[in-house]
Amino acid sequence: MHTDKDFDQWNEKKKILHSDAERLFFHEREIWYCHLGYNVGFEKGGRGDLFLRPVVIIRKFNNEIFWGVPLTRTLKDLSFYFSFVISTETGKHETQSAAVVSQIRLIDSKRLRRMIGYISKEDFAVLKKKLKALLP
Repeated sequence: MHTDKDFDQWNEKKKILHSDAERLFFHEREIWYCHLGYNVGFEKGGRGDLFLRPVVIIRKFNNEIFWGVPLTRTLKDLSFYFSFVISTETGKHETQSAAVVSQIRLIDSKRLRRMIGYISKEDFAVLKKKLKALLP
């Protein structure tokens, strides 16, 4: 079976994150670049040497873990995608993005790299409704 994913490279990065990464302070509604690594099949993972992907923080449980939803630039009109605009603190730079709602996951804060923006309160409320709608 052919794969273009270098899982060994990700495993080395993951070992460093596990032992050396500091925990950064974060809040719900923030969007962070997050070290997600390579994942199996169609699971959203990170890109580049640092294996980064933007993630919106849905629910903070404590300073160590949170529910996050990976983001993509691919906009699709599907029930498990939610398109919105990422706002920055200054409001000068906005980027269109989509939350892949079906890929919500528990994430350790050691994976956080840097905050890049926010989802508006209005969009956050809609995103949470979409998450609840996925439950049977």
